[in-house]
Amino acid sequence: MAETRKPLPKATPETQEFWDGTRAGELRIQRCLDPQCRHVYFPPRPFCPKCASPDVEWFRASGRATLYSYVINHRPAPGFEEDAPYAIAVVQLEEGPRMMTNLVDVEQTPEALQLDMPLEVTFEKVNDEISLPKFRPAGGAR
Repeated sequence: MAETRKPLPKATPETQEFWDGTRAGELRIQRCLDPQCRHVYFPPRPFCPKCASPDVEWFRASGRATLYSYVINHRPAPGFEEDAPYAIAVVQLEEGPRMMTNLVDVEQTPEALQLDMPLEVTFEKVNDEISLPKFRPAGGAR
């Protein structure tokens, strides 16, 4: 693990379980336990964004997703210079929610980044507290 200049996320009471999961190599998201709702959502919050029920739980997501949208950044922010060009992506998790992420193990070109391509989660350990969820082509396909 090299020292990073990149800004890092900070866990909050609402997101601690998510970051504990990424550190353990698990993508954890939430769902509503109200039998009339059962909405699965991300980002984390202490209540269901669909019905406002506080009866929610964390669960381990499959880690499978599809590429929903992306932009290839050629002018990186400070700390990201060595990564350029890189894709800032929105992926659609198999469970339903979308999340922003980066794509790895694939060329960062429009030819390689096909919308709806199957993806799988991988985790980049930044330090002892933070592992970032990123996505790569499913099954190691490039």
